[in-house]
Amino acid sequence: MTYGSYLRFLPEPWRSAAADIEATSSWWRWPASDTRPSGPVDVHILRAMRPDAPLRVLLLHGGGGHGELVWPLGAVLAGEGYDVLAPDLPQYGRTRVADPGRVRYQDWIDLVGDLIAAETERDPRPIVVFGASLGGMLGYDVAAGGARVAAVVATCLLDLAGDPAARRAASRTPALIRLLPLMTAASRIGVFARLRFPIRWVAPMARISNDPAVSHACIDDPRGAGSSVSLGFLADLMTHEVPAPENYRGPRVVLVHPAADTWTPPEISIRFARRIAARTDIHLLTGCGHFPVEQPGVDELAGHLRALAIDLVSGSDSPERAQ
Repeated sequence: MTYGSYLRFLPEPWRSAAADIEATSSWWRWPASDTRPSGPVDVHILRAMRPDAPLRVLLLHGGGGHGELVWPLGAVLAGEGYDVLAPDLPQYGRTRVADPGRVRYQDWIDLVGDLIAAETERDPRPIVVFGASLGGMLGYDVAAGGARVAAVVATCLLDLAGDPAARRAASRTPALIRLLPLMTAASRIGVFARLRFPIRWVAPMARISNDPAVSHACIDDPRGAGSSVSLGFLADLMTHEVPAPENYRGPRVVLVHPAADTWTPPEISIRFARRIAARTDIHLLTGCGHFPVEQPGVDELAGHLRALAIDLVSGSDSPERAQ
């Protein structure tokens, strides 16, 4: 699979426009010193570089995703004039990690925060974080932690530790939830923590789209939903306590939840979003499943991204609050 393979799922005229957007691969070593338990990580980053764009977007995939898989969203972002970078987070995509079994969800949070800092030092243009699926809460988490971002856009906001409905939606079977205490205890033992098993065993990956062709392409992708996840990562993810939305002091949050999502119902994200102390805009993408590539939702998404860019560039929604 390449980024072009997933672009075929975009509706016209977005598919034709995306073919004209040049995407390039780059690499970033994280961390600078080999101090993390999982070892050094060579992070693969897909980019659509637009030097004249006033804003940049860090596009984050979710569990079972990678930068190339979510590149249809990257193409929409680039089409709206954003400079885009989409990393493959450890365990997925082309990113190389010395010990995948020791990767934890906290590594994702730390990596994204460090990547934002590194990118900001290299290029001072404001960065918007766009999180798809699990990447939505990852973006919120990083922004709540003080990362210098201008806004957070999320397709969903799943509080897996704090919301039983979110845990039920994310889990393939109720048995997984019942086994969570046992999994958490086992994950503290090194040999068990490194155990890896197919993602489709724990998450209902067939619901990633309402189009079976999209779902099958994702599940058959050995770098994404067709790959494996470690017990340690899963336990850390399911028990991670996100910053309380009532105490959120980060930038504006824009929820763009797919209205026809059969995996993570919109009301779960909306309930969390309404608790966020900062300005929060809530939109539903008409006709879109969990992976939002259907019309008219794609047009609606582009419109929301366009409006956000106008606000940020004009200063009516200043990014300085996140600094």
